[in-house]
Amino acid sequence: MAEPLVVVMGVSGCGKTTVGRALASLTGWPFLDADTLHSSENVAKMAAGTPLSDADRWPWLGQVADWIAARVAAGEPGIVACSALKRAYRDRLREADPDLRLAYLSIDPDTLRERLAHRVGHFFPQRLLNAQLMDFEHPVADEHPIIVPSGQSPEGQAETILAALQR
Repeated sequence: MAEPLVVVMGVSGCGKTTVGRALASLTGWPFLDADTLHSSENVAKMAAGTPLSDADRWPWLGQVADWIAARVAAGEPGIVACSALKRAYRDRLREADPDLRLAYLSIDPDTLRERLAHRVGHFFPQRLLNAQLMDFEHPVADEHPIIVPSGQSPEGQAETILAALQR
């Protein structure tokens, strides 16, 4: 099996970065936290409590897709922590790699609110969660998502993803 490119996806607070890093630790694959590619304008907008529009997100998604395409061109695997909230966003990322795998971190809104209430050092405020939940489109069967329920440790979630990739 060729080593894949994986997007660890879900709304803010679901654990994308933590699980992505755990998966990278298990596999040795390169890891990108897509939040690091947001423009300073996008970060300021979110920090001020203003949800991003599609127009705000498209250039950012283009940068994420470029990172994925570079891995594909080099024949390398990789892991990206990216919200990928809408089907159209995931389709844009799949333009860079048609075989891109999605690992959706499924978690209930109450747990998300609790996590965000206690998160420090991140620009995304809890008050934006409802906007993300309203925008979020669950991945569907033809996207072949790996559904990763909450309730496990990040390492356990990473092992769940890796086991699904190996099937």
